[in-house]
Amino acid sequence: MLSGIATKLALKKMGLPSDPLSFMSSSSEPEAKKQPKKLTKNGPPGSVPGLDYMDEKQQTNWPAWMSVKALPLAVQPWLTPTPPPIPVAEPPKVGDLAPIDRDRELTFGGGRIVLVVFLRCVGCAFAQKTFLQLRQLATKYPRELTCIAVSHSSPAATKKWLDLVGGAWNVQVVIDEDRAVYAAWGLGLGSVWYVFNPASQVAGFKEKGWLGASVATSLQRTGVWKPGAAAAAHEQLRKGSSNSSPMNSNASVMMSTGNGAGVVGSDTAGVEGGPTTLMGNKWQQAGAWAVDGRGKIVWGGKALRVDDVMDLQAGVQALGLA
Repeated sequence: MLSGIATKLALKKMGLPSDPLSFMSSSSEPEAKKQPKKLTKNGPPGSVPGLDYMDEKQQTNWPAWMSVKALPLAVQPWLTPTPPPIPVAEPPKVGDLAPIDRDRELTFGGGRIVLVVFLRCVGCAFAQKTFLQLRQLATKYPRELTCIAVSHSSPAATKKWLDLVGGAWNVQVVIDEDRAVYAAWGLGLGSVWYVFNPASQVAGFKEKGWLGASVATSLQRTGVWKPGAAAAAHEQLRKGSSNSSPMNSNASVMMSTGNGAGVVGSDTAGVEGGPTTLMGNKWQQAGAWAVDGRGKIVWGGKALRVDDVMDLQAGVQALGLA
């Protein structure tokens, strides 16, 4: 009896099964136990399975700092964003009536002629060139032409970017963080080719107006975004306690841009959107349209590539101002 116990103890110490004939059964059991835990299909909007969340009934060894929300702010715009709240429509064509967005952020008609530009994201050199072109036209035709720039970055990031490029001046800036207005005008996310095609890469290498890092640094320095707070806020959302957080407010805000028309929109860069909405998104498509006094499209369309700086002067000519 003692020898049998001693043998079992020796085999256990060596990591071998006590039953020499149980190698087949013992090898299959651990294999079943080693199966990876299934990820739940239902999670918070914009979260990544396995990184941001797992099923409540499952145990995970992922520390909070390894979540997607804890990545540096300058990296966040490259992540896939939450889809807009409405389906992406077809872009309006010449002769169509200007689209009406869900919240009627943009209104047309009544004899007012409008040049509206949808920016790719703050910090983008091509968005900067387009905006400076729009600002010049707004200054040239202050009474005849209404110039609107739509940004899907947060009010804080948009304001900082405007400060870096010299202000909005006579341009009205509308904030559309959930990209509902973009979707109404047929602007969704671009493909890999839309962003990384050779022509765009060569053009981007030549440009000097990349201000994304400066905007991100400013937001972190002023406390608008903190790496640790992002992961903690997202954890609160996952546990269902974000409803009591003041960061979950959708209150309308207006921020002065110095000598400009101001930044108007909703401060939705809270828990639900996470830090990914603060700087906008690099995959967002851009576009520009000219709308006459009857609310009809007379010029414009979607940008063909990220480096497609549209000729806004052509839009002014279509409106009969030049």
